[in-house]
Amino acid sequence: MTLRKATIQDINLLIKLRFDYLTEDNGSLSEPEKTQIETQLKSYFAKHIPQGTFICFFAEENGQVVSTAFLAVNEKPANPAFITGRTGTLLNVFTYPEFRRKGFAEKVVIRIMDEAKTAGISSINLSATESGKPLYEKLGFTQPKYTEMKKRL
Repeated sequence: MTLRKATIQDINLLIKLRFDYLTEDNGSLSEPEKTQIETQLKSYFAKHIPQGTFICFFAEENGQVVSTAFLAVNEKPANPAFITGRTGTLLNVFTYPEFRRKGFAEKVVIRIMDEAKTAGISSINLSATESGKPLYEKLGFTQPKYTEMKKRL
């Protein structure tokens, strides 16, 4: 297994991995959704990879990506819970089915956490699936003090 950090040259691969994840998580997407998401992703990756506000690692076997994790870096006013004001949102942790339960996701998430520490990120948040919870707990993630809420606009 090889771990590799995504670069600007990986935009098409990142888009493919995002769609593979979204399709597994949400089912099929409509053509208008696909078009809108792809347009946003191209712009997002082109902007945030060079700024260092998007970090991704791939696990590869025999030159094939088998697992990935994304980290979106956010900046907000500091407080004791995120003293640097920089936090990360872990998302798109995805391993292709035939490679699951072999430690790939754990390795990419650990690599993301190491990179986040180096970048001065105070904390990492995520929304866990039931199948992902044991891995995140093993890696030290805990339930936050406050309940996460969301309002769609």
